[in-house]
Amino acid sequence: MMGDKYEKNCDMIKDTILEVQKQFKEALAKVQEALALEEIKNTFLGRKGKVAGLFSMMGEVPAEEKKDLGQLLNKLKIELQSDFDAKVSEFTSSTSKKEWVDYTLPGYSMPKGSRHPLTQAVDDMLSIFQRLGFDIAYGPEVETDWFNFESLNFPPNHPARDMQDTFYTEGGGILRTHTSPVQTRYMSKHEPPVRIVAPGRVFRNEAISARSYCLFHQIEGLYIDTDITFADLKGTIELFCRMYYGKDVKIKFRTSYFPFTEPSAEIDVSCFLCGGKGCRVCKNTGWLEIMGCGMVDPNVMKAVNYDPEKYTGYAFGLGVERMVMMRLGINDIRTLFENDVEFLKQF
Repeated sequence: MMGDKYEKNCDMIKDTILEVQKQFKEALAKVQEALALEEIKNTFLGRKGKVAGLFSMMGEVPAEEKKDLGQLLNKLKIELQSDFDAKVSEFTSSTSKKEWVDYTLPGYSMPKGSRHPLTQAVDDMLSIFQRLGFDIAYGPEVETDWFNFESLNFPPNHPARDMQDTFYTEGGGILRTHTSPVQTRYMSKHEPPVRIVAPGRVFRNEAISARSYCLFHQIEGLYIDTDITFADLKGTIELFCRMYYGKDVKIKFRTSYFPFTEPSAEIDVSCFLCGGKGCRVCKNTGWLEIMGCGMVDPNVMKAVNYDPEKYTGYAFGLGVERMVMMRLGINDIRTLFENDVEFLKQF
């Protein structure tokens, strides 16, 4: 019984091929203007057209028939495309007199582009930090193990390395897992005082989902000088948050751990969407986590030949995607990388 079914499917597809070929030729023969060609192309050769529909039926064909039937379908597609291209050339030929153009008509307006929401956020944040006296520094995206880990107090067997899933290159390089390497690169070439922010892309070998992606953006901050205290860090972060989120924002520091800072803290701000009352974005807590920070560990100072007895400093790092998603109410990080024009038009 199954054999009879498959045989009927094969015969039906063959008959449909002939019918599609006939319909295409008839439709092409009736074309009087170039605009009609687009509809024919979509109907027969488009992603959801009749030829694509025939290919989708190949799953119902027995294995011994697929080769011959596949050749028939490929031949049909090639013939239709060739006839279509020939028809197009008739209308695009410089000698063609079938279409008259009124050059006095106004031209088509071109849609205006705009900055991506991630670019907007980075520019806004950097503008604030520059007003607070920070310079901007950049570093390479392909790093060495020393700058990405060891100079930041990640010894070879340190368990903190497991916190960051790393992409390695064939030559032994590393796609940087954070923008913190810019700190030690800059410090190794400049004497204190150092006051920089370092924006850039970072990469981690993570499963792609609505909440995580294999690349994202960070802005790293660093201030090294004599007599820098945790109070200076708190004042800077509080001022930045008020300038970026509004004067009514509340800030909370929570103890945390990072290999390159001691003491370390995570920073939460009151949810700017619900005013701290609790909503879907803040998971009804009234608080949103925005960055990590802390005082630069003495071992990081020693790695770049700074005297930890003389100099102190603070560092902080924020994830741009997280802040953009929270601020704009976006619940899927993947939409920030798909370049969907309809999505981007909203911003």
